[in-house]
Amino acid sequence: MLVLFETSVGYAIFKVLNEKKLQEVDSLWKEFETPEKANKIVKLKHFEKFQDTAEALAAFTALMEGKINKQLKKVLKKIVKEAHEPLAVADAKLGGVIKEKLNLSCIHSPIVNELMRGIRSQMDGLIPGVEPREMAAMCLGLAHSLSRYRLKFSADKVDTMIVQAISLLDDLDKELNNYIMRCREWYGWHFPELGKIISDNLTYCRCLQKVGDRKNYASATLAELLPEDVEAEVKAAAEISMGTEVSEEDIRNILHLCTQVIEISEYRTQLYEYLQNRMMAIAPNVTVMVGELVGARLIAHAGSLLNLAKHAASTVQILGAEKALFRALKSRRDTPKYGLIYHASLVGQTSPKHKGKISRMLAAKTVLAIRYDAFGEDSSSAMGVENRAKLEARLRTLEDRGIRKISGTGKALAKAEKYEHKSEVKIYDPSGDSTLPTCSKKRKIEQVDKDDEITEKKAKKPKIKIKVEEEEEEEEEEEVVLVVEEEETLVKKKKKKDKKKRLKEEPVSEEEPCTSAAVSSPEKKKKKKKKRENED
Repeated sequence: MLVLFETSVGYAIFKVLNEKKLQEVDSLWKEFETPEKANKIVKLKHFEKFQDTAEALAAFTALMEGKINKQLKKVLKKIVKEAHEPLAVADAKLGGVIKEKLNLSCIHSPIVNELMRGIRSQMDGLIPGVEPREMAAMCLGLAHSLSRYRLKFSADKVDTMIVQAISLLDDLDKELNNYIMRCREWYGWHFPELGKIISDNLTYCRCLQKVGDRKNYASATLAELLPEDVEAEVKAAAEISMGTEVSEEDIRNILHLCTQVIEISEYRTQLYEYLQNRMMAIAPNVTVMVGELVGARLIAHAGSLLNLAKHAASTVQILGAEKALFRALKSRRDTPKYGLIYHASLVGQTSPKHKGKISRMLAAKTVLAIRYDAFGEDSSSAMGVENRAKLEARLRTLEDRGIRKISGTGKALAKAEKYEHKSEVKIYDPSGDSTLPTCSKKRKIEQVDKDDEITEKKAKKPKIKIKVEEEEEEEEEEEVVLVVEEEETLVKKKKKKDKKKRLKEEPVSEEEPCTSAAVSSPEKKKKKKKKRENED
């Protein structure tokens, strides 16, 4: 029986000398205690050495994926087929592939595993011609290479370069702005009209570097830098300029500053190209979705591509607007809808009404692209292109929805109204912060008493009305009784002449109590009636 043993240095094929001892699995380790005992059981038949670490990596990656390397094919065809013996293999999957492609019988069992363990323990004595140092170095190099391969690690996918490049690009923009403003202000004392005529900063510095003093503009040719009409305007302005005269040393320092500006701007363009290439290598789908600069700033803000891939879509949407978010939460106002993603081209070409919606959809698709770039095996940008096409189609439908409306018969043009952002601003009420009462307890008690008095008065009013009605009814009854009494007195006039005078006075006196009946009580009226009856 032959044994296929893979090492970091090369392939080794051993011949089993005593197969009877392999049957005792539990005691097989005793046969490999020393190199002398191991040589009595197995013997090296062939050793195929790797040339370098790259070849070893290719061979072992093929073995892990269950494939046969070309070098291994040659060895198996040359030695195993000629021997016509079964081959012991450590991996059952590899044995199946060898059996299919080379038609060789392969063995994989617990006995084979124990045999492999014994060969590995005495590998230095069983494989002659290989030094232990060389074996250790090859083993370490192969371990590093395999770990990189298993983790899909590539030197091109180092995102720290992107973080440094975008930070340097931002710093260069700030410095360039400061240098150019200083150059314009400095040279403006000598030739102030030039700054109004030439608006481009780089062209301004190149013109200044080529001409220098204001007097040289008349004889200088600026056709390479400026159009003809602008050149003529500059020359005309130089003749009638109201700037002050400066010395040659001042002009020399200004020109030195101009060269610095030109060199920094050229380096900036070179750095931008480097950033574009690096972004296309590391995150091609993110680059397609949001652009190089926005993608690089997102990676730099998160720290790395892997950290960015762990964020949710809602976090990526407002990444870079943390101050505005916490300010809005503190003051109970509207939270921001976008952060760094606002500078993406898709959000920029959207109307203000749909910016929040598009930024939300773009953040969701961008997170998918980030995770695909961070963990995916494929380095193409097909997924990013497809998602961007979907977002553009969605953007067109949103924009068309505002222009067209669906009526009962079909589509009709609608008036595009101007969008006005209306936000309900909630004002903080500080009255809830104070635990002190707004008014004293005494005032509260006085108010309660007044309220009770008012309610009592309201309750008493209907009783007074009822009493007044009862008094009116009693007065009407009394008037009827008086009329009857007057009739009786007229009959008695004939009998007594003395009483006539009294009867004449009685109706006057009787009328007086009638008028005062509304004021007097019913008890008094009854007493008067009794007195009159007694007199009669």
